[in-house]
Amino acid sequence: MEIAAPSLPVSAGGKSSPGWRAVLLATAALLSLPVLVIIASLALPFSETWGHIAENVLWDYTRNSLLLALGVSLGTLLLGVSSAWLTAMCEFPGRRFFSWALLLPMAMPAYIIAYTYTGLLDFAGPVQGALRDAFDWGYGDYYFPPIRSLGGAICMLSLVLYPYVYLLARVAFEEQSTALLEASRSLGRGPWRTLFEVALPMARPAIAAGLSLALMEALADYGTVDYFGVSVFTTGIFRTWYGLGELQTAAQLAAFLLLFVFALLVLERASRRNMRFHNATVRQQPPRLGLSGWRGLCCFLMASLILLLGFLVPAGQLLWWATDHWRDVLDGTFLALVGNSFLLAAIAAICCLLVALLLGYGRRLHPGRLENSAVRISTMGYAVPGTVIAVGVLMPLAWLDNAVDSLMRAYFDISTGLLLSGTLFALVFAYVVRYLSVAQQSVEAGLARIRPSLDESARSLGSSPGRVLRRVHLPILRGSLLTALLLVFVDVLKELPATLILRPFNFNTLAVRTYELASDERLAEAGAPALAIVLIGLLPVILLTRNLGGREHGND
Repeated sequence: MEIAAPSLPVSAGGKSSPGWRAVLLATAALLSLPVLVIIASLALPFSETWGHIAENVLWDYTRNSLLLALGVSLGTLLLGVSSAWLTAMCEFPGRRFFSWALLLPMAMPAYIIAYTYTGLLDFAGPVQGALRDAFDWGYGDYYFPPIRSLGGAICMLSLVLYPYVYLLARVAFEEQSTALLEASRSLGRGPWRTLFEVALPMARPAIAAGLSLALMEALADYGTVDYFGVSVFTTGIFRTWYGLGELQTAAQLAAFLLLFVFALLVLERASRRNMRFHNATVRQQPPRLGLSGWRGLCCFLMASLILLLGFLVPAGQLLWWATDHWRDVLDGTFLALVGNSFLLAAIAAICCLLVALLLGYGRRLHPGRLENSAVRISTMGYAVPGTVIAVGVLMPLAWLDNAVDSLMRAYFDISTGLLLSGTLFALVFAYVVRYLSVAQQSVEAGLARIRPSLDESARSLGSSPGRVLRRVHLPILRGSLLTALLLVFVDVLKELPATLILRPFNFNTLAVRTYELASDERLAEAGAPALAIVLIGLLPVILLTRNLGGREHGND
Protein backbone atom coordinates (compact mmCIF):
# COMPACT_ATOMS: atom_id res chain seq x y z
CA MET A 1 0.00 0.00 0.00
CA GLU A 2 1.40 3.34 -0.97
CA ILE A 3 1.18 6.20 1.52
CA ALA A 4 1.53 9.68 0.15
CA ALA A 5 4.39 11.57 1.66
CA PRO A 6 3.46 14.80 3.41
CA SER A 7 4.23 18.09 1.79
CA LEU A 8 7.16 19.71 3.55
CA PRO A 9 8.00 23.36 3.70
CA VAL A 10 11.06 24.78 2.08
CA SER A 11 14.18 25.29 4.10
CA ALA A 12 14.70 28.15 6.48
CA GLY A 13 16.55 30.06 3.88
CA GLY A 14 13.50 29.97 1.64
CA LYS A 15 15.16 27.76 -0.96
CA SER A 16 13.72 24.51 -2.17
CA SER A 17 15.77 21.45 -3.03
CA PRO A 18 15.83 21.21 -6.84
CA GLY A 19 18.84 18.90 -6.72
CA TRP A 20 16.84 16.11 -5.09
CA ARG A 21 14.07 16.53 -7.65
CA ALA A 22 16.47 16.42 -10.59
CA VAL A 23 18.29 13.36 -9.27
CA LEU A 24 14.97 11.62 -8.54
CA LEU A 25 13.66 12.15 -12.07
CA ALA A 26 16.99 11.19 -13.69
CA THR A 27 17.27 8.01 -11.61
CA ALA A 28 13.67 7.04 -12.33
CA ALA A 29 14.21 7.57 -16.06
CA LEU A 30 17.36 5.42 -16.04
CA LEU A 31 15.65 2.59 -14.17
CA SER A 32 12.68 2.70 -16.54
CA LEU A 33 14.93 2.42 -19.60
CA PRO A 34 15.02 -1.42 -19.89
CA VAL A 35 11.23 -1.71 -19.85
CA LEU A 36 10.83 1.17 -22.30
CA VAL A 37 13.39 -0.41 -24.64
CA ILE A 38 11.44 -3.66 -24.66
CA ILE A 39 8.17 -1.89 -25.42
CA ALA A 40 9.82 0.23 -28.13
CA SER A 41 11.09 -2.92 -29.87
CA LEU A 42 7.54 -3.54 -31.11
CA ALA A 43 7.93 -0.48 -33.36
CA LEU A 44 10.92 -2.06 -35.13
CA PRO A 45 10.39 -4.18 -38.26
CA PHE A 46 9.81 -7.86 -37.61
CA SER A 47 12.42 -10.22 -39.04
CA GLU A 48 12.03 -13.52 -40.87
CA THR A 49 12.87 -15.25 -37.61
CA TRP A 50 9.84 -13.65 -36.04
CA GLY A 51 7.69 -14.95 -38.87
CA HIS A 52 9.01 -18.45 -38.21
CA ILE A 53 8.29 -18.12 -34.49
CA ALA A 54 4.80 -16.72 -35.08
CA GLU A 55 3.98 -19.53 -37.47
CA ASN A 56 5.36 -22.46 -35.49
CA VAL A 57 5.78 -21.85 -31.77
CA LEU A 58 4.13 -18.58 -30.72
CA TRP A 59 0.79 -20.29 -30.12
CA ASP A 60 2.53 -22.92 -27.96
CA TYR A 61 4.19 -20.18 -25.90
CA THR A 62 0.87 -18.38 -25.43
CA ARG A 63 -1.19 -21.47 -24.69
CA ASN A 64 1.28 -22.96 -22.23
CA SER A 65 1.78 -19.62 -20.47
CA LEU A 66 -2.00 -19.23 -20.09
CA LEU A 67 -2.38 -22.82 -18.85
CA LEU A 68 0.53 -22.32 -16.45
CA ALA A 69 -1.05 -19.13 -15.09
CA LEU A 70 -4.45 -20.81 -14.75
CA GLY A 71 -3.05 -23.90 -13.05
CA VAL A 72 -0.89 -21.93 -10.62
CA SER A 73 -3.90 -19.70 -9.85
CA LEU A 74 -6.01 -22.69 -8.88
CA GLY A 75 -3.18 -24.36 -6.96
CA THR A 76 -2.14 -21.31 -4.94
CA LEU A 77 -5.75 -20.37 -4.19
CA LEU A 78 -6.56 -23.88 -2.99
CA LEU A 79 -3.48 -24.20 -0.79
CA GLY A 80 -3.19 -20.59 0.33
CA VAL A 81 -6.80 -19.73 1.13
CA SER A 82 -7.61 -23.05 2.82
CA SER A 83 -4.50 -22.97 5.03
CA ALA A 84 -5.06 -19.28 5.84
CA TRP A 85 -8.66 -19.97 6.91
CA LEU A 86 -7.64 -22.91 9.10
CA THR A 87 -4.82 -21.12 10.93
CA ALA A 88 -6.67 -17.80 11.30
CA MET A 89 -10.23 -18.89 12.07
CA CYS A 90 -9.98 -22.42 13.50
CA GLU A 91 -8.40 -23.94 16.60
CA PHE A 92 -6.85 -27.37 16.05
CA PRO A 93 -3.78 -29.26 17.30
CA GLY A 94 -0.58 -27.62 16.06
CA ARG A 95 -2.25 -24.42 14.83
CA ARG A 96 0.35 -22.11 16.39
CA PHE A 97 3.17 -24.08 14.77
CA PHE A 98 1.57 -24.22 11.34
CA SER A 99 0.67 -20.52 11.41
CA TRP A 100 4.34 -19.68 10.75
CA ALA A 101 5.68 -22.99 9.43
CA LEU A 102 3.42 -22.82 6.36
CA LEU A 103 5.56 -19.88 5.21
CA LEU A 104 8.69 -22.05 4.94
CA PRO A 105 8.10 -23.09 1.28
CA MET A 106 8.71 -19.45 0.38
CA ALA A 107 12.41 -20.11 1.02
CA MET A 108 12.46 -22.88 -1.61
CA PRO A 109 13.07 -21.56 -5.17
CA ALA A 110 10.81 -23.23 -7.71
CA TYR A 111 13.65 -24.58 -9.84
CA ILE A 112 15.22 -26.26 -6.81
CA ILE A 113 12.02 -28.00 -5.74
CA ALA A 114 11.67 -29.15 -9.36
CA TYR A 115 15.11 -30.80 -9.19
CA THR A 116 14.37 -32.57 -5.92
CA TYR A 117 11.02 -34.00 -7.01
CA THR A 118 12.51 -35.09 -10.32
CA GLY A 119 15.14 -37.03 -8.41
CA LEU A 120 12.41 -38.61 -6.26
CA LEU A 121 9.67 -39.28 -8.82
CA ASP A 122 11.45 -39.83 -12.14
CA PHE A 123 11.72 -43.30 -13.65
CA ALA A 124 15.12 -43.90 -12.06
CA GLY A 125 14.06 -42.34 -8.75
CA PRO A 126 13.43 -44.19 -5.46
CA VAL A 127 9.62 -43.96 -5.64
CA GLN A 128 9.20 -45.72 -8.98
CA GLY A 129 12.09 -48.02 -8.16
CA ALA A 130 10.30 -49.15 -4.99
CA LEU A 131 7.07 -49.73 -6.92
CA ARG A 132 8.84 -51.88 -9.52
CA ASP A 133 10.56 -53.91 -6.80
CA ALA A 134 7.36 -54.35 -4.79
CA PHE A 135 5.15 -55.47 -7.68
CA ASP A 136 7.80 -56.92 -9.99
CA TRP A 137 6.96 -54.40 -12.70
CA GLY A 138 9.06 -53.63 -15.71
CA TYR A 139 9.18 -50.71 -18.11
CA GLY A 140 5.75 -50.20 -19.66
CA ASP A 141 3.91 -52.38 -17.12
CA TYR A 142 2.49 -49.43 -15.20
CA TYR A 143 1.57 -45.77 -15.59
CA PHE A 144 3.13 -43.03 -13.47
CA PRO A 145 2.30 -39.34 -14.02
CA PRO A 146 5.29 -37.67 -15.69
CA ILE A 147 6.93 -35.11 -13.42
CA ARG A 148 8.57 -33.33 -16.36
CA SER A 149 5.41 -31.86 -17.83
CA LEU A 150 3.23 -28.78 -17.72
CA GLY A 151 1.24 -30.36 -14.90
CA GLY A 152 4.46 -31.02 -12.99
CA ALA A 153 5.55 -27.38 -13.41
CA ILE A 154 2.14 -26.21 -12.13
CA CYS A 155 2.47 -28.43 -9.05
CA MET A 156 6.02 -27.28 -8.28
CA LEU A 157 5.20 -23.59 -8.66
CA SER A 158 2.00 -23.92 -6.62
CA LEU A 159 3.87 -25.56 -3.74
CA VAL A 160 6.37 -22.69 -3.39
CA LEU A 161 4.14 -19.74 -4.37
CA TYR A 162 1.04 -20.38 -2.27
CA PRO A 163 2.60 -18.50 0.75
CA TYR A 164 1.96 -15.23 -1.12
CA VAL A 165 -1.78 -15.94 -1.00
CA TYR A 166 -1.58 -17.53 2.46
CA LEU A 167 0.12 -14.56 4.09
CA LEU A 168 -2.21 -11.87 2.76
CA ALA A 169 -5.36 -13.96 3.14
CA ARG A 170 -4.53 -14.86 6.73
CA VAL A 171 -4.03 -11.22 7.66
CA ALA A 172 -7.31 -10.34 5.94
CA PHE A 173 -9.21 -13.05 7.83
CA GLU A 174 -7.73 -11.96 11.16
CA GLU A 175 -8.69 -8.32 10.57
CA GLN A 176 -12.34 -9.04 9.82
CA SER A 177 -14.92 -7.75 12.28
CA THR A 178 -16.30 -10.14 14.84
CA ALA A 179 -19.75 -8.58 14.53
CA LEU A 180 -20.12 -9.44 10.85
CA LEU A 181 -19.14 -13.09 11.31
CA GLU A 182 -21.32 -13.50 14.38
CA ALA A 183 -24.24 -11.90 12.54
CA SER A 184 -23.82 -14.46 9.78
CA ARG A 185 -23.80 -17.32 12.29
CA SER A 186 -26.85 -15.90 14.09
CA LEU A 187 -28.80 -15.95 10.81
CA GLY A 188 -28.34 -19.68 10.59
CA ARG A 189 -25.25 -19.89 8.38
CA GLY A 190 -22.80 -22.56 9.34
CA PRO A 191 -19.00 -22.19 9.27
CA TRP A 192 -18.71 -23.15 5.60
CA ARG A 193 -21.50 -20.81 4.42
CA THR A 194 -19.99 -18.03 6.54
CA LEU A 195 -16.63 -18.68 4.87
CA PHE A 196 -17.94 -18.57 1.29
CA GLU A 197 -20.63 -15.90 1.68
CA VAL A 198 -19.06 -13.47 4.18
CA ALA A 199 -15.36 -14.01 4.95
CA LEU A 200 -14.13 -14.77 1.43
CA PRO A 201 -15.87 -11.78 -0.23
CA MET A 202 -14.36 -9.43 2.36
CA ALA A 203 -10.92 -10.97 1.89
CA ARG A 204 -11.04 -10.94 -1.91
CA PRO A 205 -8.89 -7.78 -2.37
CA ALA A 206 -6.09 -9.29 -0.26
CA ILE A 207 -6.42 -12.66 -1.98
CA ALA A 208 -6.31 -10.97 -5.41
CA ALA A 209 -3.14 -9.09 -4.43
CA GLY A 210 -1.45 -12.29 -3.24
CA LEU A 211 -2.57 -14.16 -6.35
CA SER A 212 -1.14 -11.46 -8.63
CA LEU A 213 2.26 -11.77 -6.91
CA ALA A 214 2.18 -15.54 -7.33
CA LEU A 215 1.24 -15.26 -11.01
CA MET A 216 4.00 -12.76 -11.74
CA GLU A 217 6.53 -15.10 -10.14
CA ALA A 218 5.14 -18.03 -12.14
CA LEU A 219 5.36 -16.16 -15.45
CA ALA A 220 8.88 -15.00 -14.56
CA ASP A 221 10.11 -18.54 -13.83
CA TYR A 222 12.68 -20.03 -16.16
CA GLY A 223 14.51 -22.79 -14.30
CA THR A 224 11.46 -24.96 -13.65
CA VAL A 225 9.80 -24.75 -17.07
CA ASP A 226 13.11 -25.17 -18.88
CA TYR A 227 14.10 -28.22 -16.85
CA PHE A 228 10.66 -29.77 -17.42
CA GLY A 229 10.76 -28.98 -21.14
CA VAL A 230 7.69 -26.71 -21.13
CA SER A 231 7.61 -24.13 -23.94
CA VAL A 232 6.54 -20.77 -22.50
CA PHE A 233 7.55 -17.18 -23.19
CA THR A 234 10.58 -17.24 -20.87
CA THR A 235 12.07 -20.33 -22.50
CA GLY A 236 11.27 -18.92 -25.94
CA ILE A 237 13.18 -15.72 -25.16
CA PHE A 238 16.24 -17.74 -24.16
CA ARG A 239 16.08 -19.92 -27.25
CA THR A 240 15.66 -16.95 -29.56
CA TRP A 241 18.62 -15.12 -28.08
CA TYR A 242 21.03 -17.99 -27.39
CA GLY A 243 19.94 -20.45 -30.05
CA LEU A 244 19.21 -18.09 -32.95
CA GLY A 245 21.29 -15.06 -31.94
CA GLU A 246 18.32 -12.73 -32.57
CA LEU A 247 18.41 -10.09 -29.85
CA GLN A 248 15.78 -7.87 -31.53
CA THR A 249 13.38 -10.78 -32.02
CA ALA A 250 13.96 -11.87 -28.41
CA ALA A 251 13.08 -8.33 -27.32
CA GLN A 252 9.86 -8.38 -29.34
CA LEU A 253 8.96 -11.73 -27.83
CA ALA A 254 9.71 -10.29 -24.40
CA ALA A 255 7.41 -7.37 -25.20
CA PHE A 256 4.48 -9.75 -25.68
CA LEU A 257 5.20 -11.33 -22.30
CA LEU A 258 5.47 -7.86 -20.79
CA LEU A 259 2.07 -6.87 -22.17
CA PHE A 260 0.64 -10.06 -20.69
CA VAL A 261 2.07 -9.23 -17.26
CA PHE A 262 0.82 -5.63 -17.43
CA ALA A 263 -2.65 -6.94 -18.31
CA LEU A 264 -2.57 -9.02 -15.12
CA LEU A 265 -1.58 -5.94 -13.11
CA VAL A 266 -4.42 -3.90 -14.59
CA LEU A 267 -6.92 -6.65 -13.80
CA GLU A 268 -5.61 -6.94 -10.24
CA ARG A 269 -5.87 -3.19 -9.63
CA ALA A 270 -9.35 -3.13 -11.12
CA SER A 271 -10.44 -6.01 -8.91
CA ARG A 272 -9.19 -4.26 -5.81
CA ARG A 273 -10.84 -1.00 -6.82
CA ASN A 274 -14.20 -2.69 -7.17
CA MET A 275 -13.92 -4.72 -3.97
CA ARG A 276 -13.61 -2.50 -0.93
CA PHE A 277 -15.02 -3.47 2.42
CA HIS A 278 -14.97 -1.48 5.61
CA ASN A 279 -15.63 -2.61 9.13
CA ALA A 280 -18.30 -0.57 10.81
CA THR A 281 -17.25 -1.70 14.27
CA VAL A 282 -14.06 -1.77 16.24
CA ARG A 283 -12.07 -4.75 15.02
CA GLN A 284 -11.65 -7.67 17.31
CA GLN A 285 -10.13 -11.05 16.69
CA PRO A 286 -13.01 -13.33 15.67
CA PRO A 287 -13.47 -16.31 17.97
CA ARG A 288 -11.83 -19.35 16.46
CA LEU A 289 -13.88 -22.38 15.65
CA GLY A 290 -12.78 -25.19 17.94
CA LEU A 291 -12.02 -28.38 16.06
CA SER A 292 -11.28 -31.54 17.98
CA GLY A 293 -11.53 -35.24 17.41
CA TRP A 294 -11.45 -36.40 13.82
CA ARG A 295 -12.04 -32.84 12.53
CA GLY A 296 -8.98 -31.52 14.33
CA LEU A 297 -6.98 -34.52 13.13
CA CYS A 298 -8.00 -33.84 9.51
CA CYS A 299 -6.91 -30.20 9.83
CA PHE A 300 -3.59 -31.28 11.34
CA LEU A 301 -3.00 -33.80 8.55
CA MET A 302 -3.91 -31.28 5.83
CA ALA A 303 -1.50 -28.64 7.16
CA SER A 304 1.17 -31.29 7.67
CA LEU A 305 0.79 -32.53 4.09
CA ILE A 306 1.19 -29.02 2.66
CA LEU A 307 4.29 -28.37 4.76
CA LEU A 308 5.68 -31.82 3.97
CA LEU A 309 5.32 -31.48 0.20
CA GLY A 310 6.30 -27.82 0.02
CA PHE A 311 9.36 -27.82 2.27
CA LEU A 312 10.24 -30.87 4.33
CA VAL A 313 10.50 -33.44 1.52
CA PRO A 314 12.59 -31.28 -0.87
CA ALA A 315 14.73 -29.94 1.99
CA GLY A 316 15.32 -33.48 3.23
CA GLN A 317 16.28 -34.62 -0.26
CA LEU A 318 18.74 -31.74 -0.62
CA LEU A 319 20.25 -32.53 2.78
CA TRP A 320 20.65 -36.20 1.77
CA TRP A 321 22.37 -35.26 -1.49
CA ALA A 322 24.61 -32.71 0.23
CA THR A 323 25.76 -35.05 3.00
CA ASP A 324 26.26 -37.93 0.58
CA HIS A 325 28.42 -35.92 -1.85
CA TRP A 326 29.97 -33.23 0.31
CA ARG A 327 33.52 -34.46 -0.36
CA ASP A 328 32.99 -34.04 -4.11
CA VAL A 329 31.41 -30.60 -3.83
CA LEU A 330 32.91 -28.70 -0.90
CA ASP A 331 36.15 -27.56 -2.52
CA GLY A 332 37.71 -24.35 -3.71
CA THR A 333 35.25 -24.08 -6.59
CA PHE A 334 32.30 -24.21 -4.19
CA LEU A 335 33.85 -21.53 -1.99
CA ALA A 336 34.34 -19.36 -5.08
CA LEU A 337 30.65 -19.81 -5.93
CA VAL A 338 29.67 -18.76 -2.42
CA GLY A 339 31.98 -15.76 -2.65
CA ASN A 340 30.62 -14.69 -6.05
CA SER A 341 27.03 -15.08 -4.91
CA PHE A 342 27.56 -13.13 -1.69
CA LEU A 343 29.50 -10.40 -3.53
CA LEU A 344 26.80 -9.92 -6.15
CA ALA A 345 23.97 -10.06 -3.62
CA ALA A 346 25.69 -7.60 -1.28
CA ILE A 347 26.50 -5.08 -4.03
CA ALA A 348 23.00 -5.29 -5.50
CA ALA A 349 21.36 -5.01 -2.07
CA ILE A 350 23.39 -1.92 -1.17
CA CYS A 351 22.68 -0.30 -4.55
CA CYS A 352 18.96 -1.06 -4.25
CA LEU A 353 18.90 0.36 -0.75
CA LEU A 354 20.65 3.58 -1.75
CA VAL A 355 18.40 4.10 -4.78
CA ALA A 356 15.27 3.32 -2.75
CA LEU A 357 16.34 5.79 -0.08
CA LEU A 358 17.03 8.44 -2.72
CA LEU A 359 13.66 7.95 -4.41
CA GLY A 360 11.70 7.66 -1.18
CA TYR A 361 13.20 10.74 0.43
CA GLY A 362 13.06 12.66 -2.85
CA ARG A 363 9.35 11.95 -3.14
CA ARG A 364 8.91 13.02 0.49
CA LEU A 365 10.52 16.36 -0.37
CA HIS A 366 8.64 16.75 -3.67
CA PRO A 367 5.29 14.91 -3.42
CA GLY A 368 4.09 16.08 -6.82
CA ARG A 369 2.21 14.12 -9.44
CA LEU A 370 5.25 13.92 -11.75
CA GLU A 371 7.52 12.67 -8.99
CA ASN A 372 5.01 10.11 -7.77
CA SER A 373 4.48 8.81 -11.30
CA ALA A 374 8.22 8.61 -11.95
CA VAL A 375 8.84 6.60 -8.78
CA ARG A 376 5.90 4.30 -9.47
CA ILE A 377 7.13 3.54 -13.01
CA SER A 378 10.72 2.99 -11.89
CA THR A 379 9.63 0.41 -9.30
CA MET A 380 7.57 -1.70 -11.70
CA GLY A 381 10.55 -3.92 -12.41
CA TYR A 382 9.44 -6.46 -9.81
CA ALA A 383 6.42 -7.21 -11.97
CA VAL A 384 8.66 -7.84 -14.98
CA PRO A 385 10.27 -11.26 -15.55
CA GLY A 386 14.03 -11.46 -15.19
CA THR A 387 14.44 -12.54 -18.81
CA VAL A 388 12.64 -9.43 -20.02
CA ILE A 389 14.75 -7.13 -17.86
CA ALA A 390 17.95 -8.87 -18.97
CA VAL A 391 17.12 -8.33 -22.64
CA GLY A 392 16.05 -4.75 -21.91
CA VAL A 393 19.38 -4.08 -20.19
CA LEU A 394 21.45 -5.84 -22.84
CA MET A 395 20.07 -3.93 -25.83
CA PRO A 396 20.98 -0.35 -24.80
CA LEU A 397 24.30 -1.43 -23.27
CA ALA A 398 25.25 -3.36 -26.41
CA TRP A 399 24.33 -0.33 -28.54
CA LEU A 400 26.43 1.93 -26.32
CA ASP A 401 29.40 -0.45 -26.40
CA ASN A 402 29.25 -0.67 -30.20
CA ALA A 403 28.94 3.10 -30.54
CA VAL A 404 31.97 3.74 -28.32
CA ASP A 405 33.97 1.04 -30.09
CA SER A 406 33.14 2.52 -33.51
CA LEU A 407 34.19 6.00 -32.43
CA MET A 408 37.45 4.77 -30.92
CA ARG A 409 38.21 2.76 -34.04
CA ALA A 410 37.47 5.71 -36.32
CA TYR A 411 39.48 8.34 -34.44
CA PHE A 412 42.16 6.41 -32.53
CA ASP A 413 42.27 3.00 -34.27
CA ILE A 414 41.60 1.35 -30.90
CA SER A 415 39.00 -1.31 -30.14
CA THR A 416 37.40 -0.88 -26.72
CA GLY A 417 35.43 -4.12 -26.85
CA LEU A 418 32.63 -4.69 -24.37
CA LEU A 419 32.80 -2.03 -21.69
CA LEU A 420 29.40 -2.52 -20.06
CA SER A 421 27.52 -5.49 -21.53
CA GLY A 422 28.77 -8.83 -20.25
CA THR A 423 30.11 -7.23 -17.07
CA LEU A 424 29.09 -7.13 -13.43
CA PHE A 425 27.79 -3.61 -13.99
CA ALA A 426 25.12 -4.88 -16.37
CA LEU A 427 24.18 -7.66 -13.96
CA VAL A 428 23.93 -5.38 -10.92
CA PHE A 429 21.93 -2.83 -12.92
CA ALA A 430 19.45 -5.55 -13.90
CA TYR A 431 19.16 -6.61 -10.25
CA VAL A 432 18.43 -3.03 -9.19
CA VAL A 433 15.73 -2.67 -11.84
CA ARG A 434 14.21 -6.03 -10.86
CA TYR A 435 14.26 -5.73 -7.07
CA LEU A 436 14.10 -2.01 -6.37
CA SER A 437 10.42 -2.33 -5.46
CA VAL A 438 11.29 -4.75 -2.64
CA ALA A 439 13.56 -2.18 -0.99
CA GLN A 440 11.31 0.74 -1.89
CA GLN A 441 8.31 -0.67 -0.04
CA SER A 442 10.29 -1.17 3.15
CA VAL A 443 11.94 2.27 2.99
CA GLU A 444 8.72 4.16 2.27
CA ALA A 445 6.88 2.28 5.01
CA GLY A 446 9.58 3.47 7.41
CA LEU A 447 9.46 7.05 6.12
CA ALA A 448 5.66 7.12 6.48
CA ARG A 449 6.04 6.46 10.21
CA ILE A 450 8.23 9.55 10.71
CA ARG A 451 6.16 12.58 11.71
CA PRO A 452 6.43 15.59 9.37
CA SER A 453 7.04 17.77 12.43
CA LEU A 454 10.54 16.28 12.78
CA ASP A 455 11.41 17.39 9.26
CA GLU A 456 9.87 20.80 9.82
CA SER A 457 11.78 21.35 13.06
CA ALA A 458 15.10 20.40 11.50
CA ARG A 459 14.51 22.49 8.36
CA SER A 460 13.46 25.50 10.46
CA LEU A 461 16.86 25.34 12.18
CA GLY A 462 18.59 25.70 8.82
CA SER A 463 19.45 22.06 8.14
CA SER A 464 19.71 21.05 4.50
CA PRO A 465 17.67 18.10 3.17
CA GLY A 466 20.78 15.94 3.14
CA ARG A 467 21.61 16.79 6.75
CA VAL A 468 18.02 16.06 7.80
CA LEU A 469 18.28 12.69 6.12
CA ARG A 470 21.57 11.82 7.83
CA ARG A 471 20.82 13.17 11.32
CA VAL A 472 17.08 12.53 11.65
CA HIS A 473 15.82 9.88 9.26
CA LEU A 474 18.63 7.34 9.02
CA PRO A 475 18.77 6.58 12.77
CA ILE A 476 14.98 6.08 12.83
CA LEU A 477 15.01 3.98 9.64
CA ARG A 478 17.65 1.49 10.74
CA GLY A 479 15.16 -1.36 11.12
CA SER A 480 13.44 -0.68 7.79
CA LEU A 481 16.79 -0.32 6.00
CA LEU A 482 18.07 -3.60 7.43
CA THR A 483 14.88 -5.38 6.36
CA ALA A 484 15.14 -3.96 2.84
CA LEU A 485 18.81 -4.93 2.62
CA LEU A 486 18.13 -8.49 3.73
CA LEU A 487 15.14 -9.05 1.44
CA VAL A 488 16.99 -7.84 -1.66
CA PHE A 489 20.09 -9.84 -0.70
CA VAL A 490 18.15 -13.09 -0.57
CA ASP A 491 16.17 -12.37 -3.75
CA VAL A 492 19.35 -11.69 -5.71
CA LEU A 493 20.99 -14.81 -4.32
CA LYS A 494 18.13 -16.95 -5.68
CA GLU A 495 17.76 -15.14 -9.03
CA LEU A 496 18.47 -17.28 -12.11
CA PRO A 497 17.30 -16.06 -15.58
CA ALA A 498 18.86 -12.58 -15.58
CA THR A 499 22.09 -14.01 -14.18
CA LEU A 500 22.25 -16.63 -16.93
CA ILE A 501 21.94 -13.99 -19.65
CA LEU A 502 24.07 -11.16 -18.27
CA ARG A 503 26.82 -12.82 -16.19
CA PRO A 504 30.42 -12.31 -17.30
CA PHE A 505 32.25 -15.15 -18.98
CA ASN A 506 33.34 -17.89 -16.54
CA PHE A 507 31.53 -16.15 -13.67
CA ASN A 508 29.19 -18.49 -11.82
CA THR A 509 26.92 -18.19 -8.82
CA LEU A 510 25.25 -20.77 -6.60
CA ALA A 511 22.01 -20.47 -8.58
CA VAL A 512 23.74 -20.82 -11.96
CA ARG A 513 25.88 -23.76 -10.80
CA THR A 514 22.81 -25.52 -9.40
CA TYR A 515 21.04 -25.05 -12.73
CA GLU A 516 24.05 -26.31 -14.72
CA LEU A 517 24.47 -29.44 -12.61
CA ALA A 518 20.76 -30.22 -12.75
CA SER A 519 20.70 -29.67 -16.52
CA ASP A 520 23.51 -32.23 -16.80
CA GLU A 521 21.40 -34.63 -14.68
CA ARG A 522 23.95 -34.41 -11.85
CA LEU A 523 21.21 -33.85 -9.30
CA ALA A 524 23.09 -35.23 -6.31
CA GLU A 525 26.00 -32.85 -6.92
CA ALA A 526 23.52 -29.96 -7.19
CA GLY A 527 22.34 -30.67 -3.64
CA ALA A 528 25.01 -28.64 -1.80
CA PRO A 529 24.66 -25.33 -3.71
CA ALA A 530 20.87 -25.71 -3.74
CA LEU A 531 20.80 -26.34 0.01
CA ALA A 532 22.94 -23.25 0.58
CA ILE A 533 20.42 -21.15 -1.37
CA VAL A 534 17.50 -22.57 0.63
CA LEU A 535 19.20 -21.98 3.99
CA ILE A 536 19.91 -18.36 3.12
CA GLY A 537 16.38 -18.03 1.75
CA LEU A 538 15.09 -18.80 5.24
CA LEU A 539 16.24 -15.37 6.47
CA PRO A 540 13.30 -13.31 5.13
CA VAL A 541 10.94 -16.10 6.13
CA ILE A 542 12.23 -15.78 9.69
CA LEU A 543 11.47 -12.05 9.53
CA LEU A 544 7.93 -12.78 8.41
CA THR A 545 7.39 -15.42 11.06
CA ARG A 546 8.56 -13.01 13.76
CA ASN A 547 5.95 -10.52 12.58
CA LEU A 548 3.31 -13.23 12.55
CA GLY A 549 4.39 -14.33 15.99
CA GLY A 550 3.96 -10.81 17.31
CA ARG A 551 0.56 -10.54 15.69
CA GLU A 552 -0.44 -13.94 17.09
CA HIS A 553 0.63 -12.97 20.59
CA GLY A 554 -1.24 -9.70 20.38
CA ASN A 555 -4.44 -11.34 19.20
CA ASP A 556 -4.37 -13.98 21.89
